[in-house]
Formats: sequence, structure tokens, C-alpha cells
Amino acid sequence: MKEIILIKNGEIVLKGQNRTTFEDVLVKIIRRRLAGIGKVRITKAQSTICVAPEEEGYDMAEAIHRLTGIFGIRQFSPAALCQKELEDIIRTAREYTADCLRNAKTFKVEARRSDKKFPLTSPQIAAEVGGALLETFPHLKVDVKNPEVTVTVEVRDTSAFVHSRRIQGAGGMPVGTSGNGMLLISGGIDSPVAGYMMAKRGMRITAVHFESPPYTSERARTKVFSLLKKISFYCGTIDTYVVPFTEIQEKIRERCPEEYFTIIMRRLMMEISSRIAQQADCGALITGESLAQVASQTISAIGCTDCAADIPVFRPLIGMDKEEIIAIARRIDTFETSILPYEDCCTVFTPRHPKTRPVLEMVLKAEAPLEAAPLIEEAIAGTRRVHISWTDELPDFE
Repeated sequence: MKEIILIKNGEIVLKGQNRTTFEDVLVKIIRRRLAGIGKVRITKAQSTICVAPEEEGYDMAEAIHRLTGIFGIRQFSPAALCQKELEDIIRTAREYTADCLRNAKTFKVEARRSDKKFPLTSPQIAAEVGGALLETFPHLKVDVKNPEVTVTVEVRDTSAFVHSRRIQGAGGMPVGTSGNGMLLISGGIDSPVAGYMMAKRGMRITAVHFESPPYTSERARTKVFSLLKKISFYCGTIDTYVVPFTEIQEKIRERCPEEYFTIIMRRLMMEISSRIAQQADCGALITGESLAQVASQTISAIGCTDCAADIPVFRPLIGMDKEEIIAIARRIDTFETSILPYEDCCTVFTPRHPKTRPVLEMVLKAEAPLEAAPLIEEAIAGTRRVHISWTDELPDFE
């Protein structure tokens, strides 16, 4: 019995005449993601992608694990391949679903016949297979509304398939189909979730991180790299730019009014990130800001920081509360890393009474003594780039 994986597309099916382009991108991602497990043949037909191992001993469990991290997949099922003959379909259903049916009390059979030349209709296929399974497993009862196990038979153009497991995919759009974005990542809970959310919409993620040694530690940088490694399971390899920010923060402390420290710092982060993003062919910045969560995330403060960016700024978490963000962080396994107690540069020189309703004219006046242009150039010149992937060890930054 040959086991394959049937993959159902997500939003791609809504793309009309452009659907083939999106499907081709998804197939390439699947091929890259499954590389190293063994040789497979990948085909697509009727909004379904079929992954067929071509070697004995193929690690299906590892393949299934890797597929759960690919955006663009709505759901997928390990399935048994069989001949388009009723006897072979029934034999395959008995053998392939035996383990799950032995431990179940109720079941039903669904059939889909895309090959209209097959002599039985979908309801007839379901009835025949269901009757055979009841004979083999007499303890079972049919429950068409809420069964413990649903056995599905698909009769397609060249073959038939039987499966009983539906594994939830990551949904969204294939990474790379919506352009490139640069994620400002601090090491907190929010920014990794923001990167994940934009990758789910098809955006390829590049990252920028600001560090301020000796105020921030090597452990803080390692924490950020660890977070990026975790979300790279969904986003793919992430080019990461690390910007030296110590001198800028010290100059802000020396030359600018304290209540404007945070807003000026974030404006310079936006300007530097915009410059690096454009060099890296990124069309937008991504931040983890949520409206009114902290003083720098009020409408006024966001307006002042956006003025420093030359490209659009996406904030996928803007309307979410903290519990919603934490729930996603737990699901993608970034939460426990995010709460490790290593400070990032956003907590350096935090003002006692930050401006919550800054006015741009006053911010620019407070920022003027900084004479930021040469500081920005120096920070960009000192920026270093590393590549982070879920399959590799964390980079040796030194």
C-alpha cells in the first residue's frame, strides 16, 4: 500500500486567473521544506497538491510536521493510494483506517468523485465502503453529524485515495507572494507575532534589531535570534540586520528633553530601518505595536514615528489586546522565549514621564539638538547581517 499526502490549498483557490502562479510558488516552498527527508514527486490538480514519496522508508511523520508550518495550506491528509476499482477501494479502506476505527465508536464515510466516468456516484461509493467497514468493524455505529472518524474516499482522474485524518494547515498565503517586509524585532512578545502574522499574508520577512551594549547583553541578542529561528519555521530563512544603537541613545539622553526620549528613539529606529529596508528590497516596515498598550503606542505617538519612515508601516497587532497576542505567541512557541528577562534597547533610558500625546512640531524641536544625520550614517555603516533559519544553529555573531 502506497501512502501519499494530499494537500488542500487555502485562499489560493480565490485567485482566479492568477491561481496557477500562487500554486507554483506554494509547490516550490513545499519542495524546499521537504528537502532532505527523501525523494518525492509533487503534482497538482483540482486545487489539491499531491506529495508522493518515491523511496522506501520515507519519514512521513517528519514530512507532516514540516507541512504544518507552510502558509498557503488549508489542511492536508496522509492518504493511501489505490486503484479506481470498488474492490480495491474497499480493501484499502479496511486496511488503512483499521487502527483508528478499532478505537472509535462512531464513523461515517464521505466520497468525492471528480472522475464522472466512474460507474458509481459519490453517495453510492460512500454506502458501499461504509457497509464494508461495518462488516469488518461491527462495534461501530454510523453518525453522519458528529462522527469520531470520517473516512474519505476521493476518486480522481488517475487514481483513488482513502484517508481518515485531516490535519489543520497554517492557512494564509504562500510566503513571497505579497512582497518583502522588514520586521523591527525587539525581543518582546509582540514583534515575533507581528512577523508571523505578516508572513501569513504572504510577505517574505527580513528583520532588523537594535542593540545597545553594554546596556544590552549578548544574551539579549541570542534571545532575539532564538525568536527569529522559531518564526522562520513559518517564514523561511530570515536575513537579520543588527544595528549598533548605543551612541544614538546616549546622545539622546545628553541632548534631548527626557519626556521625549522614547518618541525620538523610535523615530530614529524608523528612519534607520527605512534606509536598511530599501537597501534590502523591502517595501514596508512591520512593528508589533498595539494601540494604547504603552505610552509610545498612542495615536499621537504613532503619527510622530510614522513621519520618520519613508515606506509604509504595517502593524498587524494594532487592534489586538495582550491576551490575544499571547495566545498566538504560545501557539507558535515564542512566548516562553519572549519572557526571558534580558533587556532590549527599548528599555534603556526609559523616561519617568513619557509624552503620551506628542505634537510633531514639538518633537522636531526636541530632536533638533541631536543632529542625528551623522549618527544615523554611523549606525548604518556599523550594521551587521546574519541569516537565521529553523534548520540551522544560531549564527556565531562574533
